[in-house]
This record gives sequence, structure tokens and C-alpha cells, in this order.
Amino acid sequence: MDQTAKKISVEELSILRLKVDQEKVTAEISDGRVVSIPLAWFPRLLSATVNQLQNFEISPSGYGIHWPDVDEDISIKSFVS
Repeated sequence: MDQTAKKISVEELSILRLKVDQEKVTAEISDGRVVSIPLAWFPRLLSATVNQLQNFEISPSGYGIHWPDVDEDISIKSFVS
């Protein structure tokens, strides 16, 4: 049995679900990973209210996330790079 893992490019991945709290953004990625990144990496998100943090949109392709209330965008690359 071949146990070699297939390398997946970022372009093949998508964000399926997202959770945001006052410390981190956690994404469920299409390859099964669940990855968290600190809000401190994104000053606009760090200073946002709870309501603003919860108002996000995952792009139809799953490649990016947009917070319209604070005009912040991050891509899947932030989670897997």
C-alpha cells in the first residue's frame, strides 16, 4: 500500500466553516485541517467589536473571508502558509 501523501496546492483548498472569537479566527479547511490564527495578526479585526467579528462572508470559492464592517479581507493562505 502506498502511504505517500499527495501534496495539495493552496488553489485546491477552500474554507468550509469559520469561527471567530475575540482572540482568534479558526477555519475548517477542505483537506480536513482545523487551523487557528490570532487576531493580533490583523489589527482591524483585533480592534473590532464582537458583532463586527461575527459579520463575515466566506467567498463562494472558499478562498477568502471578508469582514464588511471593518473592511478586512484575508485569504486561505493566512491559514496554511
